[in-house]
Amino acid sequence: MLLFAFSRTFFLIYNYNLLSIEGIGFVMALDSYWHALRLDFATAAYFMFFPFAILLVQSIYSPQWLNRVNKIYVFVGVFLFCLLTVVELGIYPEWKTKLPVKAFTYLSNPTEVYDTISTKLFFGLLALFFIKAGVSYWAYLKWFYTDLTRISRNFVFTLLFLLVVPVSLFITARGGIQQIPINQSASYYSQKNILNLAAVNSGFNLSISIIENYKNFGKNPYAWFDDTEATERVKALLSVEKDTTISVLNTNRPNLVILILESWSADLIESLGGEPGITPQFRKLEKEGILFSSLWATGPRSEQAMGSILGGFPAHPISSITVQPDKFSKLPTITNKLIEQGYHTSFYFGGQLIYGNIKGFILHNGFERIIEGSDFGKDVLKGKLGAHDEFVLSRQLKDLNQEKEPFFSALFTLSSHSPYDQPMEQVLDWGENEKPYINSAYYTDMCLGNYFREAKTQPWYKNTLFVLVADHSHNSYRNWSFTTPNYHKIPMLFVGDVIKPELRGTLINRFANQSDLATTLLKQLELDASDFHWSRNLFNPYTKQYSYFSFEEGLGWIRPEAGHFTYDARVDHFFEMTIPESLQDSIVKEGKSYLQVLFREYMNY
Repeated sequence: MLLFAFSRTFFLIYNYNLLSIEGIGFVMALDSYWHALRLDFATAAYFMFFPFAILLVQSIYSPQWLNRVNKIYVFVGVFLFCLLTVVELGIYPEWKTKLPVKAFTYLSNPTEVYDTISTKLFFGLLALFFIKAGVSYWAYLKWFYTDLTRISRNFVFTLLFLLVVPVSLFITARGGIQQIPINQSASYYSQKNILNLAAVNSGFNLSISIIENYKNFGKNPYAWFDDTEATERVKALLSVEKDTTISVLNTNRPNLVILILESWSADLIESLGGEPGITPQFRKLEKEGILFSSLWATGPRSEQAMGSILGGFPAHPISSITVQPDKFSKLPTITNKLIEQGYHTSFYFGGQLIYGNIKGFILHNGFERIIEGSDFGKDVLKGKLGAHDEFVLSRQLKDLNQEKEPFFSALFTLSSHSPYDQPMEQVLDWGENEKPYINSAYYTDMCLGNYFREAKTQPWYKNTLFVLVADHSHNSYRNWSFTTPNYHKIPMLFVGDVIKPELRGTLINRFANQSDLATTLLKQLELDASDFHWSRNLFNPYTKQYSYFSFEEGLGWIRPEAGHFTYDARVDHFFEMTIPESLQDSIVKEGKSYLQVLFREYMNY
């Protein structure tokens, strides 16, 4: 723990000029030590598993060579951690990130690494590394290490040691007994990202980066074609004959509220083919807005949805860009675009934003006010996952009444996620295995009805566009296969008085993805969307129609005029193929090329 704090001190001192530029004083920097504790403890616990095994043996059998093994292990750990943190000192001013696993690819040409930094800096960091590692290991030997030899056996102690310590280490390593294991988000606390990075444990961060990239160390697992060939196919898909848009709003500077609906499948929506009665309030809202009837989630997980919705970057198999700070720091987002236009930003969630590193992602992207489960008092009804939707929606409304306009506020619902312990008796008595799920959706829908009735009485409502969109889908009472397009279809609805009266109650049936929201919104606000090259403008009639979704290690590809296929790359197997044989070759190449280029870009971030 002292080594971690020691390294953090080095980082803050080394980057003193950058801290000063951002107006960060001593007290603000000091907070990073407090917010680092949980992740530091978790990292220390992981490190202690091997010494525990040595000590367990030594409680029964204690030869001198086990002491040497212990010292060597600690030396290697100190050596590697000091090396890692010193390297980070060198890369941060340029990369603005912790050391990612991608950096190891540069070691294949060490002379190039050496050439990219000044000789003075290189040898200065090298000297700093040896001093830091030497002092740290010397301190360990002098004040912490003890030789264990000829220990008298105490089997009661050995038994207690065996039973108590592994459990303690396991709980500490996962950050506690909560449902979601700890990740980098636990140390994110500031709008100043340099403080977040100071608080994040370097060893833990690199471990996560390695795990998230373990299947693609410098090699794209979806490289089916020549890169040039695949890129040309994707360029043709994303190109538009005419860059134009149908203007659906009566203003180009509305307030914007995005309501991200947890696990809402299209089967919950009557207008999208679902059974009636599940979401009656949503159906009423449709008459006041624009419903997108052919929309697919790009991935099956919430953290993937955040990058897709806010960054216009489609999800992909294996990992998510939002769990890797070194990658998402390079991703453009609508949040940053709106902040440039003077928008005030906020994000609301009733649970723990630590999940999938969502908090790290949204903090990095400039949300000024973040409200999550710990911000709700005891007077709020909470389930296992956190505060229920009615209370979170109410909190957002209350805060928006005090917010300066224009504002951009996102809210992520929670109650339609298992264990479905919403504070309401079941209303729908059908649905069989998904009866709890559809009742949870009914509850969230009821909360949305109350939310909009209250919002309409607020002075800012007349100048606000609301977007309701699911993060991903969920198994429904129809029990679609996970690999079929019907499973991944989701709703998206624009609603609000800023929509032109003649367009309210309309249906947009263009095949699309949630990742198209970014460009679609920016074009309505007459803002540049060129950075969001994976995102299409759904109000441009010239954009090509297709939908994509990913699952585990496969993809689904849908062309309205031809059909669809779903494919698992692990076993080279098509789960479904409805495309006519004459078109199969070209459309399969099209879908595979899309994932190949997408994943290549993700790797290169």
